[in-house]
Amino acid sequence: MQQSRPSAVALTPLLLFLVLFFGAGIWFTVQGEAMGFYQLRAPVAILPALALAAWIAHRRRLPAMDTLLAGMGDSNVVLMCLIFLLAGAFAMVSKAIGAVDAIVALGLGALPPALILPGLFLVAGFVSLSIGTSMGTIAAVVPIALGVADAAGLDRALVVGAVIGGAMFGDNLSVISDTTIAATRSQGCEMRDKFRENFRIAAPAALATAVLLGFLGDAAPVQAPDAATGWLVLPYVAVLVLALCGMNVIVVLGIGIALAGVCGFAFSPGYDWQAFAGDIYGGYESMVEITLLSLLIGGLAALTKASGGLQWLADAIARFARGHVGRRTGEFSIAALSALGDLFTANNTVAILVGGGVAKDIATRHGISPRRSASLLDIFACVVQGVLPYGAQILLAGSLAAVSPLALAGKVYYCWILAAVTIGFMLWPARRPAAALPDAA
Repeated sequence: MQQSRPSAVALTPLLLFLVLFFGAGIWFTVQGEAMGFYQLRAPVAILPALALAAWIAHRRRLPAMDTLLAGMGDSNVVLMCLIFLLAGAFAMVSKAIGAVDAIVALGLGALPPALILPGLFLVAGFVSLSIGTSMGTIAAVVPIALGVADAAGLDRALVVGAVIGGAMFGDNLSVISDTTIAATRSQGCEMRDKFRENFRIAAPAALATAVLLGFLGDAAPVQAPDAATGWLVLPYVAVLVLALCGMNVIVVLGIGIALAGVCGFAFSPGYDWQAFAGDIYGGYESMVEITLLSLLIGGLAALTKASGGLQWLADAIARFARGHVGRRTGEFSIAALSALGDLFTANNTVAILVGGGVAKDIATRHGISPRRSASLLDIFACVVQGVLPYGAQILLAGSLAAVSPLALAGKVYYCWILAAVTIGFMLWPARRPAAALPDAA
């Protein structure tokens, strides 16, 4: 894709979108609207930003329309949209046949209230670590978590936030995650070395999160539904097992939908093909907003990158790092590069790929080992992605749970704790210069 020279002006379209979306939400909330952030929908608020981005690209003699369409049609964006649609269909069908009541009745109802939130966090973390994708984890675990939340009288945002946190914990550490692969390749280190460095930081954050969630899990005991058929749990079990076996998430969700339909026919009186088809389409409809926003965000990110916005950001951070020599300066520069890259692209893998080369130069100049720079790149991209209200993870979970993305952003405690713990590690005096640390590349 053709790319222009670096320019700060190219970043203004995304800033315009954020001002319109959040500004309108705050305004309507102050005016007394209970659902203030739903008065101006994000896919509408982004339209002026797209127009401005296209105009900037045109002024720079770039093919604005082709760039927009290429960004919207990017394989990662299309994959996200497919996951959204299939996850919506699976959630809708599972709920309609009574699978949520069944999963609560057959096990989770026996859990003490204080262990529900830590349990969901750890389950999501294990699934995500195994399959290497936070999106697939959220699609598989959130429907189960919602049944538990409602039965236990827990705040939906708190429960779903625990699942998102676990999903980001596993995604950040998994050796088959695309973010891990991008970080290690761009920094030239072995995956096992990055995992060790990353785990040393992420494990205390995960432990602190589990303890915090245990204190927040004060709720009424889960009341299991009376007549729950055990076989209705099968779709959830199948989705989790197939995901852990490494099967493609699209195939997993497709099998889950089909299996949920079969279980509905067999064990839910009155459930037929007409109801099954209607529930699948109803699931699609529930995901229209985030599917549209994902497509449009993909186009906006492509225009921003082509117009030189992301390169300007990377160059600005690199200039700052060159002017201030030292391990801490280098590490904070890498962290800022990764976090801001994700803020402007809403995609943690893209943020790592965009800033990887600059991060490697910063690491070399400041004596930071490749495993450390790879770990920081991955951590801060995941931290921002996990709390970004217009990021794919929160959008998917928010749509499945019918909870505001902004309400969820404040409840993903793991990401906030991980950021604090990582900053603590960065500020802590090094026992010896980072450059002296051997690193297998």
